[in-house]
Amino acid sequence: MFGAGPLAQRRKDVNFSVNKGLWKYLSGSIGRLLLLVVSATALSFWLITASPMNAVDAFLGEVNVSDAQRAHIEEQWDLNKPAAERYVKWAKNALHGDLGQSITYHIPVTQVLGERFKASLLLMGAAWVLSGVLGFALGILAAVYKGSWLDRIIRTFCLVLAATPTFWLGLLMLVVFAVMLQWFPLGLSMPIGRVAAEVTWAQRLHHLILPALTLSITGVANIALHTRQKLVDVLDSEYVVFARARGETKAQIVRRHGLRNISLPAVTLQCASVSELFGGSVLAERIFSYPGLGSTAVEAGLHADAPLLMGIALFSVLFVFVGNLTANVLYGLLDPQIREGGKADA
Repeated sequence: MFGAGPLAQRRKDVNFSVNKGLWKYLSGSIGRLLLLVVSATALSFWLITASPMNAVDAFLGEVNVSDAQRAHIEEQWDLNKPAAERYVKWAKNALHGDLGQSITYHIPVTQVLGERFKASLLLMGAAWVLSGVLGFALGILAAVYKGSWLDRIIRTFCLVLAATPTFWLGLLMLVVFAVMLQWFPLGLSMPIGRVAAEVTWAQRLHHLILPALTLSITGVANIALHTRQKLVDVLDSEYVVFARARGETKAQIVRRHGLRNISLPAVTLQCASVSELFGGSVLAERIFSYPGLGSTAVEAGLHADAPLLMGIALFSVLFVFVGNLTANVLYGLLDPQIREGGKADA
């Protein structure tokens, strides 16, 4: 009873310190995000302007126009102005939510990003969950049966996956499961000739399976191998030896002592894999003709669509940053030492 007051005050001080540290970290993250956005968009704009692709030529194709008409198009798209002035104008408009008009699709860039992100989010979300679940499960199995034939098969499988290019794996799965076995469609996100409102979720899932598996398999290797090594270290520790001496079974040891210790690296790798998924989606969507942000980025590059490329670059920076920020926040929630700054109270 006498210790209730000081204990409550101590908990209040700890919670205040945690909240203060969290707000300090979030404010610093916002500053880093602004610096990252400016750097990434400026570099992307410079690469687009330095590209040999010409937006007017890509837009006109084989159509011949006069010099006056070409000059009018360039003036309409501000291509006749210096690159620095165009970037400043784009940045000011972007602060107000205006990312410009897409040259390829002739609609606002925000509308293109909104429509294509829905398909990409479904694909990357399914691949993200599959890679995490499969990698975590395979890593635990390999560690529990360390040195067995199952461990060797899982490690070999992961090493082969880590060395396999995404585009080659996608083509292989397309040939085997779509052409030879005909279990899945060749591509797209829905059947050809069907109105989107008439497509069922079962049909969408049928078209999603192959690209999601292709995108997820490449991320399984890292999570499985890291999870295996962390769990092996835990199972070889002294407190686990003591737990065995007390009569705990292997399943109880993994559940009580292993899962908590291997969750941190698994969460870190899983959230950090967002950037890999975003990059891999470009190849996966291109192979399976999946209408997401990845295939849109390829089309924008082929048509020198600078507004759309800048919008995708900005969106990708924000998307990857949120994934890394989520990993850091979850770190603090899972590990009290990190949440309290690593300070142990006496």
